[in-house]
Amino acid sequence: MIMTPGLRKFTLTVHVTSSVGTLGAVAGFLALAVAGLASEDSQMVRAAYPAMELTARYIVLPLVLASLLTGIVQSLGTPWGLFRHYWVLTKLLLNVLVTIVLLLQLELIGYLADVSAETKLSSADLRGLRVSPVIHAVGGLLVLLVPVALSLYKPRGLTRYGWRKQHEGSMGPHP
Repeated sequence: MIMTPGLRKFTLTVHVTSSVGTLGAVAGFLALAVAGLASEDSQMVRAAYPAMELTARYIVLPLVLASLLTGIVQSLGTPWGLFRHYWVLTKLLLNVLVTIVLLLQLELIGYLADVSAETKLSSADLRGLRVSPVIHAVGGLLVLLVPVALSLYKPRGLTRYGWRKQHEGSMGPHP
């Protein structure tokens, strides 16, 4: 199924916007995570974790899901296909990975938000748990930069499925 040019441009716009928005939202989340971990100001710490939870649940997660959905629509509605090229398949797998890790981290982020709202955290309290969002945000940013590079460079390389599909088309009946 090939999309009309208008629909293709619309879904591409939503895909790029949600993907780039995810990078910005994760960078903001990272700033909050670092502030929550490193700040000596108890008010800053108490504010950082609830803000991280709101950012993760209502900004990062919807953007990641929009990027995943529109990426799938884009790949299925264009000649690139979902399983034909390694770079498209890699983007899909990275997006799924980011989504799973984010969903798994939401519980910890919510816990930290609840604890920080109820008690005054010292710099030593829950330090191991408070390091996790920083590490995951840095890792998330690095992982999210890979699809950006893949989208720009589109490295050559067909998957076995893509190679087979390409050769099926060229092996049609010859006059």
